[in-house]
Amino acid sequence: MGRKKRECNVTDGLYKEIEEKIEALLKSNMHSLDVWQRITLARASERKKAQDFIPYLFADFIEFHGDRKYGDDGAIIGGIGMFNDQPVTVMAQSKGKNIEENIKKNFGMVNPEGYRKAIRLAKQAEKFHRPIITFVDTAGAYPGKGAEQRGQAQAIADCLYTFSDLKTPIICVVLSEGGSGGALALSVADRIVMLENAVYSILSPEGFASILWKDESRAKEASQVMKMTSFDLYQKGIIDHIVFEDEKGMQESFSSTLDALYLYIDKELKSLKKMKTDQLVKKRYEKFRKMGVPVWKM
Repeated sequence: MGRKKRECNVTDGLYKEIEEKIEALLKSNMHSLDVWQRITLARASERKKAQDFIPYLFADFIEFHGDRKYGDDGAIIGGIGMFNDQPVTVMAQSKGKNIEENIKKNFGMVNPEGYRKAIRLAKQAEKFHRPIITFVDTAGAYPGKGAEQRGQAQAIADCLYTFSDLKTPIICVVLSEGGSGGALALSVADRIVMLENAVYSILSPEGFASILWKDESRAKEASQVMKMTSFDLYQKGIIDHIVFEDEKGMQESFSSTLDALYLYIDKELKSLKKMKTDQLVKKRYEKFRKMGVPVWKM
């Protein structure tokens, strides 16, 4: 019996050692992915979407609809909820989880009415002194004829104008894909945090390759020079924090990502709420002026 017990202990120890080595290799591989691999992860259909984060981060969430001018845009989820016992306003660009949802949500590409809904909720948040949490996940604003006819560029510009001067704390979370002005519209914030495998750029690698080389098939090559990963943007001082994902990816170990994001938002909200309003707005303005982003000082 004693011999068998010792053999079992040795075997268990060996298995544990092998498992630890496998986990270390997975972790090492995950944090050394190239740009195109991260883009592939960011676009993966199984990756968690904004609607997966909201119920876990915000209690008693109530969604609001419409821009009071044209209609409601399913690509933007907006409403109020409780974060750590304090009321907050939440705005999220939302992709679908299947073809039916994606058609309903326009694949996360926002129309003018979606941005106007965000502005309406932002002004309401300012009125009631509620902090704002935005979630970015879009390939870009919808470029269709109808969107242009309803003032797409003006709606994005109005978002930049409004969020630049909002007298309440704003935290932006880039979940997966942040593309062009469509993402920038909800990214004017006091703190910007990205998930490790999220990407953020002036346009898609396909668009970049089409413009630069007239060849969309060179998208992978384009991604290597665009500096669009969370690590690139953190190094340049554009984002403030990276939420590292589990070695198996965010969609495989969602709870650890949620915990890390929750702790970051909680810490930064406490810090931002201590600042005087004038100082808050001034620092936000200076933050984006350093990036060269057009913001307006009132």
